[in-house]
Amino acid sequence: MKLREQVSARVTLASRITLLATMAVGITVAAVAIAVYFTVRVQLVNSLDDSLLRRATASATPKFFDALSEGVPADLLVATDVNFALVRADGTVALGGDFVGPSEQAVARGQSGQSIRTASVNGTDYRIVAVPFQGGGALVLAQSVEPTQRTLDRLGLVFWVVGVSGVLIAGVAGWAVATNSLRPVRRLTDAAEHVAATEELKPIEITGDDELARLTIAFNSMLMALDASQVRQRRLIADAGHELRTPLTSLRTNIELLAQADQRGDMSNEARRELLTDIRAQIQEMSTLVGDLVELAREDLLVRGPEPADLSDLLDSAVERVRRRAPGITFDVEAEPWMVLGDPQLLERAMTNLLDNASKWSPPLGTVTVRLDQGALTVTDDGPGISETDLPHVFERFYRSTESRTLPGSGLGLAIVQQTAMRHGGTIAAGNAESGGAVFRLWIPGQPSPVHHE
Repeated sequence: MKLREQVSARVTLASRITLLATMAVGITVAAVAIAVYFTVRVQLVNSLDDSLLRRATASATPKFFDALSEGVPADLLVATDVNFALVRADGTVALGGDFVGPSEQAVARGQSGQSIRTASVNGTDYRIVAVPFQGGGALVLAQSVEPTQRTLDRLGLVFWVVGVSGVLIAGVAGWAVATNSLRPVRRLTDAAEHVAATEELKPIEITGDDELARLTIAFNSMLMALDASQVRQRRLIADAGHELRTPLTSLRTNIELLAQADQRGDMSNEARRELLTDIRAQIQEMSTLVGDLVELAREDLLVRGPEPADLSDLLDSAVERVRRRAPGITFDVEAEPWMVLGDPQLLERAMTNLLDNASKWSPPLGTVTVRLDQGALTVTDDGPGISETDLPHVFERFYRSTESRTLPGSGLGLAIVQQTAMRHGGTIAAGNAESGGAVFRLWIPGQPSPVHHE
């Protein structure tokens, strides 16, 4: 079994195509040759039978006996290549009994109209025909089938030569066609090996418009997607390193100050509390940033199985969480039930990010208006709005406008909202309200009535 698998693994696709083409042509040629051979054989035998019957019928007259009585050679009466015999009405042989058998005797007695058979006489095969005489008896004619057999043998030899030649030609043609047709496949193989060895994602030239061209287009699309994924990965790593550097540096500085103060013993309790509070805030910021990075690094679809959830319930939880973070902000919330199938944790986090963003940009004692209607969550703040320059980039990872660089955050919250919307088949849009504040609209497909999860 292992040897067979190794041999099969060494057989190339071109060899398989060539073998299949050769087998197909060989089977076809063999079927045609056999059909033609037997057709010709039947036709030759039928032609021989018709010739013997015509000769026998023409000769089975009283003139035949008159010719014999006058001494005319019998071979001139019928044909030089035909032997004959005479059978009386009682079944006895009058002349040339070598070819007479029960079938011919039955014709002589009137028990059968005629007979045709093949028999071997003295090592030679003959085709034997018997017809009744006028007045009783039967005339028997026998002709050797060796000429017919020699013709069939020559025909069989021709078929063998033509068949073998056709199979050889088919093999060569199949190899040429397979080699030429698989050239794009070999290019794809070389390109894949080149990508694996060098990680250079260079598209392949497309030729033609057949299935292999479509395969090349699909392969190039895969290369482009892989290249885009690598670009996103490198950008994510670079941005993550940049964003983590600031809180890590600040955290290290504060820890070193705390350690030096402990050694000197000259730090007041109030200063120590402020320093520890700053350290906790920096740790919390780093934890949030790492969580956001992990969430954005998930390029796949929902990892957890989809669950039925009511967006209004998730919104209530998100509002309560953000209220604790921004106690001076008023949240004006109106929500209708909207059932969806998805990841409740991701959806609640996306809503929380939208509310956090709105509370961050709203002025002290400002109001954030929240509406949930037919699966569309609209969040409007009292802030200055989004400039035309920043509007196309608000959902990009780590993008922060000039005004937001002094505010807390990593620039990943809105990117997480966009990714969550895409994973659930929804949409997210940003704009400015007529009042001047920013407005975000998140829509998730669902229905007002409960969803039954199967």
